[in-house]
Amino acid sequence: MKILVVGATGLIGGAVSARLSADHDVIRAGYSECDVKVDLGSRASIEAMFKSVGQVDAVISTAGLAGFAPFHELDDAAYDLALGNKLMGQVNLVRVGQAHISDGGSFTLTTGILSREPMPDSVAISIANGALESFVRAAALELDRALRVNTVSPVFVKETMEKMGMDPSSGLSAADTANAYLAALEGDMNGKTLDAPDYA
Repeated sequence: MKILVVGATGLIGGAVSARLSADHDVIRAGYSECDVKVDLGSRASIEAMFKSVGQVDAVISTAGLAGFAPFHELDDAAYDLALGNKLMGQVNLVRVGQAHISDGGSFTLTTGILSREPMPDSVAISIANGALESFVRAAALELDRALRVNTVSPVFVKETMEKMGMDPSSGLSAADTANAYLAALEGDMNGKTLDAPDYA
């Protein structure tokens, strides 16, 4: 299959790309240093990306920007980043991408555990994650041509926790997290959120 991986330079995106490259034609997309450049916060950039890569069989997004900050310190810019990039950026991958994906193709987006298990300072990210999970459930009811859309919900990645000086025991490695994306790609689920630890 020809698979477009958006966010391929990140820890999870890199692990997903590496896992798929053995059996598929993987096109790596990201803000820099990739096969094709894309700014997830710009619909025009997303449209240009799809025009550049042509028809694909699947789209996997491991991208999306949102920041941590205490609720009383969040300004409009913080909400705009989470909603405009992590949320609408991935929504637009589906909106624009459905015209560039083969019949029976799939979209796999990324949310995160903070949608259901928020922590202090996670308000903006939790909003975006929760909205994406709702989008996937609803959009799956209306996509035609047997297209599927799911999301993967990662927990904290061990490698990131180690870099931050945190105890990584509660995390999941990027390689193990990639298993959930592979399951979404190869399975028949639609409108589902796959919790990454279930596939480790």
